[in-house]
Amino acid sequence: MKNETNPRAAAAASLLSWEKNGRFANLEVNASLNASALSDADRGLYTALVYGVIERAITLDYIIGTLSARPAEQIDRETRCALRLGLYQLTFMDRIPPHAAVSESVNTAPARSRGFVNALLRTYQRGGCRYALPEGELLSRMEIEYSAPKELCAFFVERYGEETAKALLSSANQSPPVTLRPNPLRTTAEEILTRHAADGARVCTLSPDMIEIDGAAGVSDGIAEGLYFVQDPASRLCVRALDAHPGETVIDTCAAPGGKSISTALDMNNSGRLISFDLHENKLSLIRRTAGSLGITILETAARDAREPDPALIGKADRVLCDAPCSGLGVIRKKPDIRYKSLESVAALPAIQYDILCGAAQYVRPGGVLVYSTCTLNPDENEHIVRRFLENHGDFSPVDFDLGPAGVSENGMRTFFPHLDGCDGFFIAKMIRKTT
Repeated sequence: MKNETNPRAAAAASLLSWEKNGRFANLEVNASLNASALSDADRGLYTALVYGVIERAITLDYIIGTLSARPAEQIDRETRCALRLGLYQLTFMDRIPPHAAVSESVNTAPARSRGFVNALLRTYQRGGCRYALPEGELLSRMEIEYSAPKELCAFFVERYGEETAKALLSSANQSPPVTLRPNPLRTTAEEILTRHAADGARVCTLSPDMIEIDGAAGVSDGIAEGLYFVQDPASRLCVRALDAHPGETVIDTCAAPGGKSISTALDMNNSGRLISFDLHENKLSLIRRTAGSLGITILETAARDAREPDPALIGKADRVLCDAPCSGLGVIRKKPDIRYKSLESVAALPAIQYDILCGAAQYVRPGGVLVYSTCTLNPDENEHIVRRFLENHGDFSPVDFDLGPAGVSENGMRTFFPHLDGCDGFFIAKMIRKTT
């Protein structure tokens, strides 16, 4: 979308690229914004449209099917994309005038189908921009109401029950505030509150050492100045559970994209030794850049498979963080395309996660701390991994941790749910290596 100045046309181009190429939505959005000529206001609209249409695609296609003689899957991609854009604005964006939603979306359609798109959108508008859920069994209704594949609906119902599953899927369609971790090497939380007073800045209830604001407008300058970085409260709480101190040796075994490593370095007051490993060397450059912008000098990086620990560091770390690769089912509200991931791949993850945790444990010195975490909501990747590890590693035991307003763990474990805690879905387990 290079030099594109129309946010709806830009959104249509990105949505088509996302659907055709299978690219992650956040990568598509970031690349497109970097190449665009959109104004700040239009960048916000573009982003809201892309993420919103991806988030609500199942519901939007259902609405198309109620308006058209053909189901959505039988309509060509370009026309379906224009319909989705229009229907999303009419249904979920009250701030957009209906006439603009219709006319501008029609203009994104191919010339051959603009009459068809216009007719369907105006029919929907005349009907009050409302749709009725289908009759039938629970999963069919949930699929349309929450715009989540039946497979995902069933996954959550089976593990957490109908009520919690519905709450989880509803929260996945809500936009969270932006949370900032102030950089104490350069500023204070009070200064950030003052700087962003016009943005509604407030202390984060879940983690009072963070600041939250509604929307990301205006934070780029502060990030560039190294005054803060964006981090979800659950990620911050994971680092608080790790409880690293100045002068310690700390290892982060699966560090990319680096938020927890950066937050750990700040907890250490930039004093000690912090080693951030990741399997992919190309991801480590982002961590180094972020650390440099914040004035952090204690962070070292190296590419390494977490299942194969560095022999020189075995038994040397005071604290080890193992934030294992996972299915990401706790961050759907920030990465809406995760909902479309085939859950067949999830079945293979626990074996890998267990091996990664076993590798991470080798770094911990006697009396040292090991924290295992994921950003998913799936007992097979969370509690079951930790219990299996403890059964097979008698030299480790669970240790409870107190996160203040965020609560106390139970048997060394704490799961955060978006609909209950207002943060990413997240799992934290803390263990200590026995000294005898």
